Order: sequence, then structure tokens, then C-alpha cells
Amino acid sequence: MKNLKVPDSAVSDLKKHAGFWLRFVSNHVSHAFARKLLASGVTVAEWVVMREMFDDKETSPGVLAERMGMTRGGVSKLVDRLVKKKLISRRDRSDDRRFQSIALTPAGRRLIPHLAALADQNDEEFFQPLSTRERAALIAAMKKLVEAHGLQTLPTE
Repeated sequence: MKNLKVPDSAVSDLKKHAGFWLRFVSNHVSHAFARKLLASGVTVAEWVVMREMFDDKETSPGVLAERMGMTRGGVSKLVDRLVKKKLISRRDRSDDRRFQSIALTPAGRRLIPHLAALADQNDEEFFQPLSTRERAALIAAMKKLVEAHGLQTLPTE
């Protein structure tokens, strides 16, 4: 790459790249959602963890990390923050103290429907200019790319 000589005329326009537009839209959708979450005291990453846990009575950080496509360390940091906020509880397993069980606290469980409503509101506000058919096509196209590239890590930022 260091000695690669490319004529100026071969430099593609930034705005012709699909990736540019995906990032542009994604940044604005994410920032709008992050602003909506401010009053709840939860970050987007914390919301993703909590929503992933919502359908389970309890789980482990390792299982959660695998489901989210994150490292155990990354999930542990998020869990630590949520434990401090009293939205997740953590306890050592009685059969093996090297492993822990985590669960949403009653306060965390009560917060999820409110945060989900904010996520729905954010999507509606941002994607309102698209018809139902266009939204479905956009989601289908994104899912196709996720599958084609074997993407697994959930977006947390």
C-alpha cells in the first residue's frame, strides 16, 4: 500500500459508497436513541445487554457473550456497570464458584418495556419517511448482508 500509485482520477467519490451511507444513517439513528436513553441512565450498550437478558430468568456472562458475539471481558464490563446500577444481579453458582449467574433485577425488568418503547419511537421517528414496504426491504437487505458475511456481534454502540 505504501508505494501504490493511483491516479487522482481513480479516487472514488466517498458518497458513492454504500458503506458511507450505512454509517451515516447508523450514526444518526444511534445518537438519537442514545439521547432518548439519557434520562433512564442506561447506555445503548447496556440496553442491548438488558434486552438480550429479558427473555431469560437467568443466564451467565459467558452465554450472554456468546449470544451477543462479544468477548467475556466486554460483557463483564457491561454487567459490572449494570450491577452497580442495580439493574442486574450477580451471584456465584453453588455448584462451581468459578461461574456466575446473572439476572435482571425487578427494577431492570420493569425498565425494559419503557426502553423498548423508546427504541420503537426512535425507529418510527427516523424511518417514518419510508413506506412499510421500503422498511421491510431495507431490513431484508441488511439481514441478507449479515447472513452473507456471517456477522454475529450485536451492535452496542
